[in-house]
Amino acid sequence: MTDPIEQHPIEQQPIEQHPIEARVREVLATTGVDHDVVPCDPALADTGPYCEAYGWTLDRSANTIVVVGKSDPPRLVACVVLATHRLDVNGVVRKRLGTRKASFASSDDTMAATGMQIGGVTPFALPASMEIWVDAEVTRRDLLVLGGGSRSIKVKAAPAVLLALPNVTVVEGLAMPVPVS
Repeated sequence: MTDPIEQHPIEQQPIEQHPIEARVREVLATTGVDHDVVPCDPALADTGPYCEAYGWTLDRSANTIVVVGKSDPPRLVACVVLATHRLDVNGVVRKRLGTRKASFASSDDTMAATGMQIGGVTPFALPASMEIWVDAEVTRRDLLVLGGGSRSIKVKAAPAVLLALPNVTVVEGLAMPVPVS
């Protein structure tokens, strides 16, 4: 398989590293799992454009989505699902949160809770108090690409890297496959 980065190189310019990127690298180093941190054109950080530009498949791309349970105080959880799946926010997630309502956290709320922008959210530098729920389908892949904490990097690793994190729970049926049209 051709390295997707070689298919769509980005100019190597000296840029200042986003502070969250250093934290992501620190956390990844503690997992003991082989991984690669690869550059990404920030304009292509969203899943669809990234996969198309870098030759990656959606079924090996995992998104980290912050969900808020409507309670007092609100309860936040990070859910990791394949790009080919739809997170069951109003079913499995809401029930696991133990709330009457749940929704995707807004961009502003995601940034406030994680320090990360949508398109770069990663489970590797979340606050220690935030639970991480990983859809079981994610663990059945050989290799994944995940957000890297900013829109400028991605992380390639086996699913074992997720299981090495604290606060991770694998949840069967957390997301359902999106019908192919």
